[in-house]
Amino acid sequence: MSWDPRQYLAFAGHRLRPVLDLLARIPAEDPSFVADLGCGAGNGTKILRETWPNARIAAVDSSPEMLERARQESPDIEWTEGDITKWDPDTKVDVLFSNAAMHWLDHHETLFPALLGHVKPGGYFAVQMPANFREPSHSLIEEVALDGPWRAAIEPLIKDPPTKEPGFYYELLAPRVQDLDIWKIQYQQIVEGYDPVAEFTKGSWLPQFLEPLEEPQRSDFEAEYRRRLREAYPKQADGKTIFPFHRLFIVAKA
Repeated sequence: MSWDPRQYLAFAGHRLRPVLDLLARIPAEDPSFVADLGCGAGNGTKILRETWPNARIAAVDSSPEMLERARQESPDIEWTEGDITKWDPDTKVDVLFSNAAMHWLDHHETLFPALLGHVKPGGYFAVQMPANFREPSHSLIEEVALDGPWRAAIEPLIKDPPTKEPGFYYELLAPRVQDLDIWKIQYQQIVEGYDPVAEFTKGSWLPQFLEPLEEPQRSDFEAEYRRRLREAYPKQADGKTIFPFHRLFIVAKA
């Protein structure tokens, strides 16, 4: 899937808030090596640099479009285009940080322990993942996909929610770490514009369902999705929209 950094960063403030909330729960004082897996356009990675100015910062993402934007703004960070599942650092890290990336990857039951293995004893494995897949912002994509003439093209992309329940990650990680903190937050995001929820998902989850379609089906699919979203997320009296959004956080001490 190709990424549009401008579309993604249109809601940069809402996307950065979980970065700050995750970072606030990592008690590493002066780490020497910090990795950011799934760094995207690097707006969160820059905060890691500001937090730990003496650390070596390595950032990995699979999107060349996102990394191009990231390199322009922070050339002092080690930006690498690559597959997180194949990431193999030259030494173990003090902090392995991942914001809004792991839900794109399958097989968490093997991926998370493998990544934890790259963390030094006493270091931190910190992950944030969207957990909004049963809410209209995401479930309506599937509903529209199954309702129209585009079904055959999109149905193979529909999967179970990629972010598991907290108990799954507890059972997976607790036997492997010294300490484990897991929590969920539902942000009440206040967004603006004609179709702000659709504009938000178009910067992340929606494009993968649009890419297989040719015109006019692509536009028709998106128009129907937007119509249903406007019903699910009505505007407030002042024209703004409340967009509740769940996220899951994990901080484990190796």
